[in-house]
Amino acid sequence: MIDLRSDTKTQPSRGMREAMASAEVGDEQRREDPTVLDLERRVADLLGQDESVYVPTATMANEIALRTLSEPGDELIAEENAHLLLSELGGPAVHAGLMTRPVRSRTGRFGPAEVQRMIRPGDDTHTPRTRIVAIENTHNASGGRVWPLEEIRELVATCRELGLTIHLDGARVLNAAVASGVQAAVIAEQFDTVTLCLSKGLGCPLGALVAGSHDLMRRARRFKHQFGGAMRQAGIVAAAGVYALDHNVERLAEDHARARQLAEGLQAAGVPVDLEQVETNFVQINVGALDLDASDALARLAAEGVGLSMTAHPGVLRAVTHLDVDGDDIEQAIERVPRALGVLARA
Repeated sequence: MIDLRSDTKTQPSRGMREAMASAEVGDEQRREDPTVLDLERRVADLLGQDESVYVPTATMANEIALRTLSEPGDELIAEENAHLLLSELGGPAVHAGLMTRPVRSRTGRFGPAEVQRMIRPGDDTHTPRTRIVAIENTHNASGGRVWPLEEIRELVATCRELGLTIHLDGARVLNAAVASGVQAAVIAEQFDTVTLCLSKGLGCPLGALVAGSHDLMRRARRFKHQFGGAMRQAGIVAAAGVYALDHNVERLAEDHARARQLAEGLQAAGVPVDLEQVETNFVQINVGALDLDASDALARLAAEGVGLSMTAHPGVLRAVTHLDVDGDDIEQAIERVPRALGVLARA
């Protein structure tokens, strides 16, 4: 199986497993695990923040960030298909007590005008107060799209003027940094809180971090314990993150190049792919344009030995490249996908 369902399908490499096996460990809950502490320091520096907190998953990291920045009954503005709204089972309401105001967009991005139009100051009697604006970079549901730095700066400036806090769901922010040539710290330092996932393109079996100021991270550590995220000898898994920072960041460019190779090959074969959407390691395939049901298309692809996955958009599937997919896999996928979808038979 050429598994292009997600970059979460990566397996720890031999080097990563060796680093995990030899990790120095301690009681993470008491902040005595040296490997966790090292990872937290390195990620804080990488993201241009004072401090970071290691947790098991990026969803937990996002939810801790929202709880840290708000009080129950406050309001969150985010793009309608952001991971926070689409894929965290109502977490902002459950864990932070937030109302949500979704912004509709085509590219996963929105700007100052939308925030100025949607913000509510609150009146302490009827209307909730808008407290947080959250963005996702890269934006999963729009096909791994990158927020341009100038657009981020304009949005952040408006949020600051309006007294709003700002969260970056940076699960794949290192993909954004590599694709744009902008250092991750330059992107992330503008936000009050930032999250980073280790189990996607970085290839770790689990783990994520939430970063921010010392004061905010003091609150974040409290919520980490409250949400059940405190661990013991967590250095065994944190060592995977340390290894990934040393070996798997710059190589994200290889994933992006393979996604471009796949997209161009599929388009040349007649598969409906919008090349303008391919900015990082995602390729979206519009099987609806071939009059195919998405579930049927997935079954056909699986029968040909290719794994793709659904998206938030009807009739659109996605392929996601990662470190366990090599050039030969891409060439095979370029042959198998059109055959599975019946494109060659139509030519």
